[in-house]
Amino acid sequence: MADATDDPTVSAIPMEPDSAFNAIANSRRRRVLLSLSQSHGATTAGDLAVEIAAIENAIDPSKIRSNERTSVYISLTQSHLETLDECGAIAFDDRSKSVSPTDATEPLAEHIRRLQTACYKPDLEESQ
Repeated sequence: MADATDDPTVSAIPMEPDSAFNAIANSRRRRVLLSLSQSHGATTAGDLAVEIAAIENAIDPSKIRSNERTSVYISLTQSHLETLDECGAIAFDDRSKSVSPTDATEPLAEHIRRLQTACYKPDLEESQ
């Protein structure tokens, strides 16, 4: 008997393959999708900017400086959130800067997590 992880419809992404590949092609877009899949609700572009800046700088979110947050916020609001919204990966309200998951968010995040788990960088010293 196959379990749910063997069922390809469990992680079916409701979009064209090119749109899905474009959605996950950028690390910031992947982080947005992963964050929304974990929060299970709406958030703001500002909160996402703090979270992503903390990850990129490998520091606690409370220690993010204004310039680090602003840099991420600008790239999110001027590019990445629109890209994700246009393909249906998220819902982004440009007026309120609110970001919400869609039916595609969790399946995309699931594929990102699987890919992160499946990929590794071989230790060159061990292979010599």
